[in-house]
Amino acid sequence: MKFSLTSRATLGIAAGLSTLALAGVGTAGASTAATSPSFTPVAPATSLGGITLGVGDQAGTGAEAVLEAAGIYNSSTGKLKDGLKVTFADFTNGPAILEGIESGSLQIGGVGDAPPVFANPTNNLVIVGALKSSYSNAALLVQGGSGINTIGQLAGKTIGVGTGTSADYHLLSVLLDNGLQPTSVNRTSVSGASCVSELNAGQIAACDTWSPFVEQGEQDGDVALYNGPPNGSPYSYQVASATALKNPKYVLAIRDYLTELDASYDYVAKHPLKWAQAWASVTGLSLNVMKAATLDDPYTPIAVGSLTVTQEQDLVKAFSTAGEIPASYSIAKYVTSAFSDSVTGVWTTTTTTTKKKKK
Repeated sequence: MKFSLTSRATLGIAAGLSTLALAGVGTAGASTAATSPSFTPVAPATSLGGITLGVGDQAGTGAEAVLEAAGIYNSSTGKLKDGLKVTFADFTNGPAILEGIESGSLQIGGVGDAPPVFANPTNNLVIVGALKSSYSNAALLVQGGSGINTIGQLAGKTIGVGTGTSADYHLLSVLLDNGLQPTSVNRTSVSGASCVSELNAGQIAACDTWSPFVEQGEQDGDVALYNGPPNGSPYSYQVASATALKNPKYVLAIRDYLTELDASYDYVAKHPLKWAQAWASVTGLSLNVMKAATLDDPYTPIAVGSLTVTQEQDLVKAFSTAGEIPASYSIAKYVTSAFSDSVTGVWTTTTTTTKKKKK
């Protein structure tokens, strides 16, 4: 991605995903696999301190911006208000964040619905947090005045989409639900802002991407050929290192981080302008674009549970049937509900003083 972020260090870790050819599939139905989260972290430490939590972030999620907008994270000190030391590393997409977690460079990061499915979960990955957004945060864009008015007109044309990203699942379901097989189009793997740039340069016929790049494209005159339900998924996740979840200090740090992050999402939902301003400073996009993105892409923290497993298992089925991942597998053992009290900020079992978050 040609998008440049200068406020934080960038880790150049390649996504390393397979680009297997798509085969025709239908939208996945309910899975018969286990539906209960089954990964169990160790008990948390009794106090914060002594470690730095490495967090993978991206312009399309803006966790650092959310925390700063809520007044919980101070970038000059690198600490949350309660003293937890956090370092953010920027990536162009979710798959690259998961590569960082797998390599041990990070302990946690926020990604869309597809990256945990594309990654090999046995390589140190566990879903620990969940957010629900709106379907408006994803769109299949074409240039205004291109003459392309229906999905069917994309047959034989080139579409830009990030392999293994949430846009990948959005595009797969859009094509299938509109009478096209995935093999009916040509795909090129791009992500975020580069997808919009290539669309506007005439290098691709369509671009499937997410907020705030959807809003960036619309400001440039692009139009959403298709967006909204029932395509794609409104869920995104916080994914942690399984190795970190075996360390009591990291378990407490992750629990604390998720609690503060969920509180911040509650705050910015009520103060969208503050979020837009902080998000704009991180992305370099205009405030008008970011104002639209905050309205299209509201995040609501939700508990991790059986719904999480079922939703992700459906993606496993869809992508494995499509040939984008080698084989189907059960994802339940790579999901934990142990951190779900971060949604309320009130921990039913605690070894430290985590305060109830303010509304």
